[in-house]
Amino acid sequence: MERGERPWGSYVVLDENSSYKIKRIEVKPGQRLSLQKHHHRSEHWIVVSGSARVTCGSQEFIVNVNESTFIPIGQNHRLENPGKIPLVIIEVQSGEYLGEDDIVRFDDDYNRCSLHAQN
Repeated sequence: MERGERPWGSYVVLDENSSYKIKRIEVKPGQRLSLQKHHHRSEHWIVVSGSARVTCGSQEFIVNVNESTFIPIGQNHRLENPGKIPLVIIEVQSGEYLGEDDIVRFDDDYNRCSLHAQN
């Protein structure tokens, strides 16, 4: 089972095939992922613990336990945990390519922005 540790928390791939990938993502309190987009996949996020602050395009909103949101292909987005307990989501990625390198970062608290994204 693929696992990844990141500065903001961690993820585990629960299932995948050529057209979808399902991850359990845990975000530490007060942490957030980069503002990013993907060229080849959409994402559906289901909150199972905590509350998520979601940026999707020009909108920012809260997604609570048992609620979900959809991130279309090519849409700038960010996931953050504004709470005091770990945020846990189930992320369902779908698309023609699901590699971890399909991330264009625009803003990142951990200085991981790709050079071409800053232009």
